[in-house]
Amino acid sequence: MIATRTAIRGSTASARATAHFLKCNGTHIGLRPTFVIAQHVQTPASQRPFTSSNSPRIKEFFEKKETEKVRKTPAAWAHPLYTEEQMNAVTVAHREAQTMSDKVALIAVKFMRWGLDVATGYRHERAIDLNEKDPEAARKKFAMTEEKYMIRNVFLESIAGVPGMVAGMLRHLHSMRRMKRDNGWIESLLEESYNERMHLLVFLKMQQPGLFMRFMVLAAQGVWCNALFFAYLVSPRTVHRLVGYLEEEAVITYTRQIKDLDEGRLPKWQNLQAPDIAVDYWKMPEGHRTMRDLLLYIRADESKHREVNHTFGNLDQKEDPNPFVSEYKDPEKPHPSKDLAFPKPTGWERHEII
Repeated sequence: MIATRTAIRGSTASARATAHFLKCNGTHIGLRPTFVIAQHVQTPASQRPFTSSNSPRIKEFFEKKETEKVRKTPAAWAHPLYTEEQMNAVTVAHREAQTMSDKVALIAVKFMRWGLDVATGYRHERAIDLNEKDPEAARKKFAMTEEKYMIRNVFLESIAGVPGMVAGMLRHLHSMRRMKRDNGWIESLLEESYNERMHLLVFLKMQQPGLFMRFMVLAAQGVWCNALFFAYLVSPRTVHRLVGYLEEEAVITYTRQIKDLDEGRLPKWQNLQAPDIAVDYWKMPEGHRTMRDLLLYIRADESKHREVNHTFGNLDQKEDPNPFVSEYKDPEKPHPSKDLAFPKPTGWERHEII
């Protein structure tokens, strides 16, 4: 856990002068201080792995508060266990757009990917082309550093938890209006949103966003949440396909980070250990708690979201049960599950499971 301390503006001398003034004058004219100046020792910027904030703006995110009786608040959803072989087997995959709604979803994702790449300076394809001609120029112009990747990850995960929450809320209301069961969809959607938020909390222990980043997150969430709300009312299938394509891009992003780490382009991550919150959530075993292991877990999660949403996009949105929480008549036969036992990167077709 990376602890941060609150810093105040102004010099120590000015703080002492203010205190002296209050002390000297309060005795004679009854003056009482209306504020208290707190002076804390500031953690040097060099001791924090990554930060996009100036030192005075750093503060602890989701700081744990001690209470008299409560010891700990466990995760709402226990994370399924992944084996190392399963995580290493995750691959980049793409589902071809077959219908008009699929094409609309794919175009929307490509546009969003382009916008995010421009905003974060991520030019992977151009970097590859330039690297063939001038490797040194490609490294200087397009190389992604640990800081750049962290900023990108924080922004991505801050909006990645929106679709599941919006879809789960709308399905919850829809179920009550129809006075019918939802057949398990709400559970998986909310769990997906929760999982994405955990990714964000982990990265926030390693990267403190600045004011500009927080403003961008606020604006993106406002637009993204409202857009998804109305889109899901019109066509839930299209939204699930869109999220499936988004998760394809997420798998690509984390795969590239792992590759850059393996090839020595991210030296600050070589010996970096995963935060305690990550160890607790994924139940990371001893000896497998490095930054690389963390990226493997997160990539595996994104691959599962890719599979879930592509599968949801293939189902009857009103009547079909959620195949990822269902019990099957023949459990020995490959079927959708919460873990990575039977991976299906581009989603399960309806005839395979219903």
